[in-house]
Amino acid sequence: MTTTQPLDTPLGSLPPRAHLCLGQTATVLDVVIPVYNEEADLERCVRRLHEHLARTFPYGFRITIADNASTDRTPEVAARLDDAFDEVTAVRLEQKGRGRALRTVWSLSEAPVLAYMDVDLSTDLNALLPLVAPLISGHSDLAIGSRLSRSARVVRGPKREFISRTYNLILRGSLAARFSDAQCGFKAIRGDVAERLLPMVEDTGWFFDTELLVLAERAGLRIHEVPVDWVDDPNSTVHLVRTATDDLKGVWRVGRALATGALPLDRLARPFGDDPRDRELPGVPGGLARQLVGFCVVGGLSTLLYLGLYSLFRLGTGAQLANAVALLLSAMANTAANRRLTFGVRGRDRAVRHQAQGLVVFAIGLVLTSGSLAALDAASGPSSHGTELAVLVPANLAATVLRFLLFRAWVFPDRERRDATENAAENAAEEAAENAADAAADAAAEDARGGAHGGARRHDQNHDFSRSTR
Repeated sequence: MTTTQPLDTPLGSLPPRAHLCLGQTATVLDVVIPVYNEEADLERCVRRLHEHLARTFPYGFRITIADNASTDRTPEVAARLDDAFDEVTAVRLEQKGRGRALRTVWSLSEAPVLAYMDVDLSTDLNALLPLVAPLISGHSDLAIGSRLSRSARVVRGPKREFISRTYNLILRGSLAARFSDAQCGFKAIRGDVAERLLPMVEDTGWFFDTELLVLAERAGLRIHEVPVDWVDDPNSTVHLVRTATDDLKGVWRVGRALATGALPLDRLARPFGDDPRDRELPGVPGGLARQLVGFCVVGGLSTLLYLGLYSLFRLGTGAQLANAVALLLSAMANTAANRRLTFGVRGRDRAVRHQAQGLVVFAIGLVLTSGSLAALDAASGPSSHGTELAVLVPANLAATVLRFLLFRAWVFPDRERRDATENAAENAAEEAAENAADAAADAAAEDARGGAHGGARRHDQNHDFSRSTR
């Protein structure tokens, strides 16, 4: 496959996305049509697609018919189309599976932009150029047609509408997917991205699209969505129940792999360009939104842990002691969790120091919560357990906000800024040492030159003296 990066580029260090050098290849776009027993629709589809591309697409193109183990006359129709058009190629696979067909053809293609569409041409072809344009320009890594976009115009029955929307809700809830339409048969991908991404996709059937998109999104790649006009094909041969079952199995497999870290997504993580979220801007704290979300999650769990421990200890001790012990244990767990999950500090380096600083923060929280209990006792005397909890919840939330501010500014300061400061100090020290060494070397050289000149002068003087004595 022809790619835009040098041949010796390692998997994890692809260059930034750039406008494709289209003059280097005659075929810019390879549109794959995976088919299985489609003898009735194949010729009409290919002729219509070829006419549209020849009329509207400004670069060289190819249409590849990927026949995956058809048992009817589909191979004969594909061969006839291959002979009729120079831009049409027929490929025969002896095993079924749309994902297998796409992986095989895309892996062998030399086109810098790869696409596919269903043979029924349910999607209006006018969306094809907007689909691939962001890939050619270097703006995006993948592009998908979306039937669920607000500006999409879709005609289909309620059954398919319900299944499609339910499936995408499942993806959002279980895999945190942000793309809107996983199963629209209208997608494109850059060749250099496919070269890295395809080996990680396991599915060979209908879940292939979803797995490809989930892995791309988790790796930080950019997915462009194009609203499409789409008309349902009432004669579709897709088995909805079997496809839905296979998709749910795929969701479970991918979700488990992501949860256990079994996927090597570091080979893809933002390799195609400068992510503005990674830039250091004056006056803009780095990673604040992500840290705030992580801290809120950890804080919520810590609050539940604290309330559970307080209720447990309160059964056998007084309110002040139960509050202190529960807050101490939950604060230690909170510091450890925030250290790793929120602020990304790993290893044992400074772990004891961080816990000690966390205990200082804990002491501040203890003052807030204990002060709230003391104020409650002074105002109304002995109170019920529910009243105590009602006072402790807002006090603990206030202590949580203060804890975040102290953690960010004092316990876990911005690592990039700290590393930059340390690196600057190290570089300054090294530069000073190098300057001192250079100065010493220059001085030594000067002394050597001075000694040589003095010796020469002494030699001349001695020579003159001996000549005068003669």
